[in-house]
Amino acid sequence: MWNIVSNKKGISLIEVCIALFLLGIGIMALISLQPSAWRLSGRSDYLGRASGILVSQLQTAEAQIMNPNLAIPASGSSTVYASGQGAARQGDALFTVNRTVTDLGGNTWRVTIHVSWPGNATGITESLNATRQEYFRQ
Repeated sequence: MWNIVSNKKGISLIEVCIALFLLGIGIMALISLQPSAWRLSGRSDYLGRASGILVSQLQTAEAQIMNPNLAIPASGSSTVYASGQGAARQGDALFTVNRTVTDLGGNTWRVTIHVSWPGNATGITESLNATRQEYFRQ
């Protein structure tokens, strides 16, 4: 009988080549995901900033409506920078804010804010109903 016992230990050259080939495929797969990861990161940054601007605009309009001493905010469009400054700073993001104020009658107004940015005309939109309240008179 052929009783061949192999005591050779170690990794053959073929096994090393297969391992390097599989490692190369894995690295190439991760590298191919990088552009979409950058794109998603930029989109989430714009969405986060836009949602902050949206909430700020809604709260400001609601406070103006609730105070009987202030005029009802007008509908219109404005440009807002992510820095909150009046002029753009280096690396600042530009947002377009459209505000629509609708009189629902009975001392109630609906405020709709739409925030969009370059490259995304759809943007985000939210609305709320506000009423005049005597307790907010200042």
